[in-house]
Amino acid sequence: MDLSYVLDKLAWMRAQQIWPNGLRYLWTDAFGVVLLVSLYAETGEKRYLDEAEWLVSEVDRVLGRPRGIRIGEAADRDGQYFHYLAMWLFALAILGRHLPDYRQQGVNLVHQIHDAFVLPNRGIFWKMTEDLNQPYPGYGFGALDPFDGYLAYRLLDEQGLAREIEDMQRLIARMEPALLITQDLGLGMMLWMSHFFPEEDWAVSQWGRCLDMLDRMWIEQGYFCREPGYPQVKFAFTNYGVSIGLQAVHEMPERVQGLHTFFDHYQSGDNYDRDAITHVMACSAHFPGYLLRDFNPAVNPA
Repeated sequence: MDLSYVLDKLAWMRAQQIWPNGLRYLWTDAFGVVLLVSLYAETGEKRYLDEAEWLVSEVDRVLGRPRGIRIGEAADRDGQYFHYLAMWLFALAILGRHLPDYRQQGVNLVHQIHDAFVLPNRGIFWKMTEDLNQPYPGYGFGALDPFDGYLAYRLLDEQGLAREIEDMQRLIARMEPALLITQDLGLGMMLWMSHFFPEEDWAVSQWGRCLDMLDRMWIEQGYFCREPGYPQVKFAFTNYGVSIGLQAVHEMPERVQGLHTFFDHYQSGDNYDRDAITHVMACSAHFPGYLLRDFNPAVNPA
């Protein structure tokens, strides 16, 4: 945990109008809400909880639709991604630990999106049109989406979302035996999801496969390549996602530290150097907080 890094990074982002005072993007804002609530729990400073609430209201104002939430504010971020929505549901569940009304907000969102995205016993459409009336042209089923939904739904309301959780369980049972993830961020997120349910068969299976794959993808310069066979392809924000996953399962600590050292000074020369997703994911990797099941905050205010 490196709070000084996170606080310095947050101050820099705000001064540069990168985040949270930049363009809205649902994935980044979901991690940002969790980060802010974690800072509140760690420090007891209510301004972080207030800012998390403000951020939720801004996402609703800018990206909220009659059914669901748009991917992002930029013109090319149209449509809706299920895995982004699931990460937002996770964030609402975390905020709901301190402000319970946000759990109901998350449940209401599930009721808006679930039946549009989920084809029972078949799969979850990875991307839908913005009105949720049809799958986005050219996109099929998402490989990790049932796991994303399963985690978020269970953390929100196991009893109230029992039907939706059962839909996810059936899809996991159908898809997991053949699922081999080969992309860095997917591997990190699967490890992260697995640590919430470490005794379940799918989690045990994926835990081993993901660690084996990541071992093949480690580059001694200090990063995980995008996928096997592409040793020079690397992204900071996806590596920070791997860091979160490895910290969740308490594996490869030297490599976690190595990738932090590498990317904390890395310049890609493209938009990712300033994009909020890079820097919010960096903060989340340096201070995972409530992203970790065993987070034990120093203050933990009511």
